[in-house]
Amino acid sequence: MEPRPRSFYVLSAFFAVFILFLYGPTITIGILSFQGEGGGLTFPMRGVSLYWFYDLFEQQAVGDIWGSFRRSFVLGLMVMLVTVVVSVMGGLAFRRKFPGSNILFYLIITSLVIPSILISLGVGLLFSQSGLDVHWSTSGFGAQLTWTLPFGLLIMFAVFNRFDKSYEEAARDLGASPWQTLRHVVLPIIAPSLIGVALFGFTLSYDEFARTLLTSGSYNTLPLEIYGMTTNVTSPVLYALGTLTTVFSFIIIGVFLCIALIANRRRARQSSDAGKGHI
Repeated sequence: MEPRPRSFYVLSAFFAVFILFLYGPTITIGILSFQGEGGGLTFPMRGVSLYWFYDLFEQQAVGDIWGSFRRSFVLGLMVMLVTVVVSVMGGLAFRRKFPGSNILFYLIITSLVIPSILISLGVGLLFSQSGLDVHWSTSGFGAQLTWTLPFGLLIMFAVFNRFDKSYEEAARDLGASPWQTLRHVVLPIIAPSLIGVALFGFTLSYDEFARTLLTSGSYNTLPLEIYGMTTNVTSPVLYALGTLTTVFSFIIIGVFLCIALIANRRRARQSSDAGKGHI
C-alpha cells in the first residue's frame, strides 16, 4: 500500500482543529449543563447530575422560556410554509425570462448582504409609522421572510435550472392539464428539494436573532429570551437550555432527513414501476 503524503496528515490535522473549533463550544455547554447542584458556569465541574434540567422545567426559574419557545416554533412553521410556497412560485416564474427579471433577481439577493440589524430596524419603523402593531407574528414574521426567502429562491432556481422539461411535455402529450402536470409530475420530482427549502426556512427562523430584535414587540422569541437570560441568569440552567435547544435542532434536522429519504425512495420506486410498465 502506497504511503500517504505528508500533506494528507497536515490537512487532516487542520480539519480536526476546524471541527473542534466548530463544535467545541457546543460540546462544552453540553458538558457543563450536567453539573451538580453547586456547580457554576466554568470548569472544574462540581459533581454530575440532572439538577439544572429539572430546574429548567420550573417556570419561575427562567421566566417566559416556554412561551418564547412556543412563539419561535409557531413562527418557524409560518415562515417555513410561506418560504416553500413562494420559493416554488418564484422558481417556476424564473424558468422563462421576462422584462426586469435580472433586476428582480438582484433585488432578492440584496436582502442577504444588507446588515440584519438594519433590516430589523427598517421593518420595525415601517410597521410603527404605518400604525400597525409591532409583533412577532406580523413584523417579526415579515423581517424573517427577508432572510429565508432568498435562500429558498436560490435553491429553487438551481433545481429548475437542471429540471428536465421532457417530463412535463410527456404529461401534456398524455392530456394532463397544467395543474395536473405540476401536482403529479413536477412536485413529486422536486420533493426532496422542497424538504430542503422547508428545513432552511424553519431552522433559519427558529435561530434568528438580529432580524427579530426590533420587530418582535413585547413578546420575545427563544433567541431573544436566551439573550436576555445571559444578563440575569448566572447558573448552569442556561447551559441546560442550550443543550435542549441543540438536541431539538438535531431532532428537527433528523425528521426532515427521514422525510427526504422516504420521498427519494418513493420516487425511485415510482420510476422503477414506470420503467417496467413501459417495457
